[in-house]
Amino acid sequence: MTELRRTPLYEYYDSHNVKVVDFGGWAMPMQFSSIIKEHEAVRERVGFFDCSHMGEIAVTGPDAEGYLNKIVTNNVTRITDGGVQYNVMCQADGGTIDDVMVYRMNREQYLVVCNASNTDKVWEWMNEHLEGAVNLENQSDQWGLIAVQGPLAEAVVAAITTEDVASIERHRFLENATVAAVSGVIISRTGYTGEDGFELYIPAIDTQIVWEALLIAGEEKGALPCGLGARDTLRLEAGLPLYGQELSATISPLMAGVGFAVKTKKAASFIGQEALRTQREEDLSKKVVGFKLLERGIPRHGYTVFSTEGEEIGEVTSGTQSPTLKQGIGMALIDSAHSEIGNTIMIEVRNKQIPAEIIKKPFI
Repeated sequence: MTELRRTPLYEYYDSHNVKVVDFGGWAMPMQFSSIIKEHEAVRERVGFFDCSHMGEIAVTGPDAEGYLNKIVTNNVTRITDGGVQYNVMCQADGGTIDDVMVYRMNREQYLVVCNASNTDKVWEWMNEHLEGAVNLENQSDQWGLIAVQGPLAEAVVAAITTEDVASIERHRFLENATVAAVSGVIISRTGYTGEDGFELYIPAIDTQIVWEALLIAGEEKGALPCGLGARDTLRLEAGLPLYGQELSATISPLMAGVGFAVKTKKAASFIGQEALRTQREEDLSKKVVGFKLLERGIPRHGYTVFSTEGEEIGEVTSGTQSPTLKQGIGMALIDSAHSEIGNTIMIEVRNKQIPAEIIKKPFI
């Protein structure tokens, strides 16, 4: 049996008897208390997540901007210093390799943050298509990453730093910051929960120092450490895609509903551009839609979707019982002919077909 990879917070989990599970080869906590309590803490107050399993790849050199613009779908030239841009890496056929965040320090220095399970694949892809005066460095082991999410996130982060975090706008970041006496931190106003919040990129060796400082600072505000369970229910309520479910080698960013990050008309050609342009011009055969169940039940990934006439039209990509809405919600990849907002579809839940209404995302 292959030993699970560990984040810089593993020793904290071990010493505090926090149960970890196998998450894509990583030892990660699914929950600290309960998924519901952690979910509600983020929606109402603030919660902390260990996201140190994510991958970080530095892209530097005179041709860094042009190189990135050829391997991602969004327009990298639109990012300004201190800006963060959501992006997608695609195959030539438009299928998704990964969705990533691109951080711009300056025109010759970027950081690409990718999903943990895809780090090796993204690293190989970036090297395979490397050109020009560009240097790549896989810095994934050098960084710890803590997400601080919720309406009280700003107050908690401000309590452990002298940096002016209130001035950091959404999708902007501050580098070389000092947090809890730890220097070299990146404070980014980003997140994956649908709430305001920050992601703190911390030198790996100092991650636990910042984690424990956050726990102390957040205690009086009702903050909770949160696991992967709440992270998933939160991002689903926010209608955010998850690689391997709403995005994959066979699900393009246009099909997934993140076409805002696909600039098929940008000056620089990019891998997958022609395939995505064709999809956009000729309409999509399948789309990812949001839905809510009209009766009791919990939709799950892989459940079959039918039309009201009994025709199989797709499958659920993500689903859960929404802690906020108190009803079953989900996303499904279905035939485009049935994807109009307001349409009724049928979700097969435990051999019973339950009606669901297609609704606009996000769910909250």
